[in-house]
Amino acid sequence: MKRFLSALGLFIKYYKKPIWIILLCHFILLTVFFLYSLPLEPLIYSCVLIDVALLVIGVLNFSFIYKKHKELEHLKESILLNDITFSESKNIIEQDYRVLLRVIHEDRINLINEKDATYTDMKDYYTLWAHQIKTPIAAMRLVLQSEKNETNSELLEQLFRIEQYVELVLQYLRMESMSSDLLFQRYSLDGCIKQAIRKYSKSFILKKIKLNYESLDKDVLTDEKWLVFVLEQLLSNALKYTQEGEISIYMDKDSSDTLVIEDTGIGIAPEDLPRVFEKGYTGYAGRADKKSTGIGLYLCNTILKKLSHTLKIESEPGEGTKVKIGFDTYDLKADD
Repeated sequence: MKRFLSALGLFIKYYKKPIWIILLCHFILLTVFFLYSLPLEPLIYSCVLIDVALLVIGVLNFSFIYKKHKELEHLKESILLNDITFSESKNIIEQDYRVLLRVIHEDRINLINEKDATYTDMKDYYTLWAHQIKTPIAAMRLVLQSEKNETNSELLEQLFRIEQYVELVLQYLRMESMSSDLLFQRYSLDGCIKQAIRKYSKSFILKKIKLNYESLDKDVLTDEKWLVFVLEQLLSNALKYTQEGEISIYMDKDSSDTLVIEDTGIGIAPEDLPRVFEKGYTGYAGRADKKSTGIGLYLCNTILKKLSHTLKIESEPGEGTKVKIGFDTYDLKADD
């Protein structure tokens, strides 16, 4: 009905001028009959015949236009398909329009295919690069570990950061096909947290940051690999922006399904909070640090959404930041 009313409104709007001309003709006939005092019966009879004929023509014309309207609505819905089938053209102008649309559509498909091929090549290259760069990183780590001194310890810490950036690139590239890589099961939240803590244990020691964490005894329905990556990124951010003090990991007292990672770092400016999950947004702290990529929190938020988890951040400048991960998901069945 909505489509019918839409087509009817367009029909009346399109034929508004002919309708006014018909009304004007009726008025002229009525005026002539009135001025010459002619009998009204022939006038009325003629007008009725003319109106009935025009009504029939109008209904047939509207039926044709409505059919075309439905066809174009269908084409609009299937515009992403490679093959668009047009019905037979009724006149040369319509044929010209259809040829023009066909040319534009084919050019658009060619452009999309070209862009997709370029993107695929670029993705394959960077994926290959990220994997290949791991070999010299591993070799450098072995060389630096062969002799323990202060310089090598600092170089190992910087090498660890390089590894983190490489891992960030790999996860960013994999995120597009993340759905096919998910394995939902019930995992121990303590196990996931301990993996992330273990990875950054040296950073805690070097920066002399105190860690407050006790066993949570909590199981969550999630994908372990992706959740551990998110926890690692959140711990990395907490360590990056906490020069002294402590980092605490605990369950929210107001919600038994919410994990909190709290730090006593520099915090986030109020004007930056609404945009921290935007891709590439670094905020005031990131611009001052000049090392932030603006990708970490974007990845975390995107990944957690696909895991049916939530991510919220509360922060006060100079007092610290609370990152809250909500595990209150729908009642899903874990994969066997």
